[in-house]
Amino acid sequence: MSRKIAIVTGASRLKGIGYAICTELARRNFDIFFTYWTPYDNQMPWKVGHDEPTQIQNEILNLGVKCEKYELDLALPNSAELLFNRVQEKLGQASVLVNNATYSTLTDIHNFSAAELDRHYEINLKATTLLTIEFIRRFDLKRGGRIINLTSGQSLGEMSDEIAYAITKSAIETLTKTISQKIATKGITINAVNPGPTDTGWMDKSLRKIILEKSPMSRIGTPHDASRLIGFLASDEAEWITGQIIHSEGGFIR
Repeated sequence: MSRKIAIVTGASRLKGIGYAICTELARRNFDIFFTYWTPYDNQMPWKVGHDEPTQIQNEILNLGVKCEKYELDLALPNSAELLFNRVQEKLGQASVLVNNATYSTLTDIHNFSAAELDRHYEINLKATTLLTIEFIRRFDLKRGGRIINLTSGQSLGEMSDEIAYAITKSAIETLTKTISQKIATKGITINAVNPGPTDTGWMDKSLRKIILEKSPMSRIGTPHDASRLIGFLASDEAEWITGQIIHSEGGFIR
């Protein structure tokens, strides 16, 4: 049976949103191609198991679809070309691109540096934009194209401890709106999803308490909450939705 193909970047951890997106799309009968970059994860407090990407691939295969993975540094100047060539070689032409990969460290006015800004820019803005443009250039299926970007609600409130992250991710909201009408004629929609504070293993007890106090539904968002929305946006039923920034936060109070 012919299936659609979805690319998901930044799916390296079983607790992550990327993993949840991959399995949600697989359940919707998409073949999956996902990327990961363990050097980034391993410099973070949560780390990543050496076999987690393989476990993710095996779980997706067990859902009855095809699945390929690729460890790729998206900061490379030719990463978009490398990725789409590999997808074409292994699975065929993708109809869905989910720009989930991100780079995030604490940057405030005291420790801000040009080098750290460059690292955020390379992944959050440059790579996302180049992947988006490469997807559009190669897409010739006439309809059913979907680009879904991940944001973090930067336009809803200040993030003074994450300056580099906030300004590079906020640009993705602008990208989403700016090109939506232009690419509609090619049968491609583009939307951005802000999942709000999501429990992917990075919160300590004190932070969880603060977030819960600001969560009127008395719980913290899960990767599954984000993946269900993204699964819908990737579907045929969502073809009339484009250029939108969707804040899926369960009423989170900022």
